[in-house]
Amino acid sequence: MSVAGESGGRAQQMRAKAQELKEAAERATDPQERQKLQEKARRMQEQSEQEIRKGSQGLDPMK
Repeated sequence: MSVAGESGGRAQQMRAKAQELKEAAERATDPQERQKLQEKARRMQEQSEQEIRKGSQGLDPMK
């Protein structure tokens, strides 16, 4: 598997986990727990976007 493919797969897993965290935050009744889950989901989403950017740079032979 290529580096781009590995990064894409990892990013997809991270996005799925971020979505799970967002859903858990929506169900949380404790405001502090909700905020903690939302923040964790946001960080994971950002990481997945970084993985996508890293992977897409590997696809462009001009870079």
